[in-house]
Amino acid sequence: MFKERLSCCPLCKSRDISFKYEILSYSNKFTTDICKSCGFIFMNPQFDDETIKSFYSEQYYSGKSDYSYIDERGIKKYSSYVWDSRLKIIKKFAKGGNFLDVGCAFGGFLERASKWYSPFGIEISDYATTHAKKIFGDNIHHGTIFNHPFQAESFSVITMIELIEHLSDPKKAIEECYKLLKKDGLLLIQTANMDGLQAKSAGPRYEYFMPGHLSYFSKKNLCKLLRSVGFSYIKVFQPVEFGLLPKLLKSRGSFKSFKDYKAWIRIATYHYKSKIHCGDFALTSSMVVYAIK
Repeated sequence: MFKERLSCCPLCKSRDISFKYEILSYSNKFTTDICKSCGFIFMNPQFDDETIKSFYSEQYYSGKSDYSYIDERGIKKYSSYVWDSRLKIIKKFAKGGNFLDVGCAFGGFLERASKWYSPFGIEISDYATTHAKKIFGDNIHHGTIFNHPFQAESFSVITMIELIEHLSDPKKAIEECYKLLKKDGLLLIQTANMDGLQAKSAGPRYEYFMPGHLSYFSKKNLCKLLRSVGFSYIKVFQPVEFGLLPKLLKSRGSFKSFKDYKAWIRIATYHYKSKIHCGDFALTSSMVVYAIK
């Protein structure tokens, strides 16, 4: 179920690591360590590859496991508000070319991207890959960023949306993305900022501590990693790179009655709280990073 314990930081290889949290919220309990050199937080020991793959079954997408994800297929109409808003920003950096979504799930985001780009995806889940292949065929690779068939400098855009935290070796993943990008290509990463007050105040109860999440970044160490790999331009958006309205419109996909619109108060409050940040400090823990090769 678990691999051997790591004796050094997966990011900077420092041996100055110590216990951070024990996460007891799920049937698959686990512990995390923190690197005192770079601040990177990581699951230690990590679940083995077979256990990780088992998380992403049909139950994961149907909400029938205690660690689950929203099945985008039933709310594509509403998710499209966010996808289209994101693509509008992406097009400012890359107007066309090949587009790779790492962790593409059922391919909803790729369907929207295909209006302007040639879509490709990577997905570890057998269940989700089967569906995505019905739309995109062999353009979907069933596997990971570490074992793909793509050639170097093939892509104008690579997206890793709430994906990098699932990886055991995020440095190697970013290095691989760098190789796959054309010159001036864009890498988009969305993940949590563990230096945010939201994450720090919640401690082991922070919602991002899940069995499938192996790697936890801060804004500082993620940007440092991107620079070390060779990215020439980095821009961080907090909470995301688009405005509030697409998030409100997307939320309607889960509403059952008019009373559910009260959630807009919570969503709007969080969005504007996320605008309060200075340097490494932030009130909330959401971030999106754009990096140009």
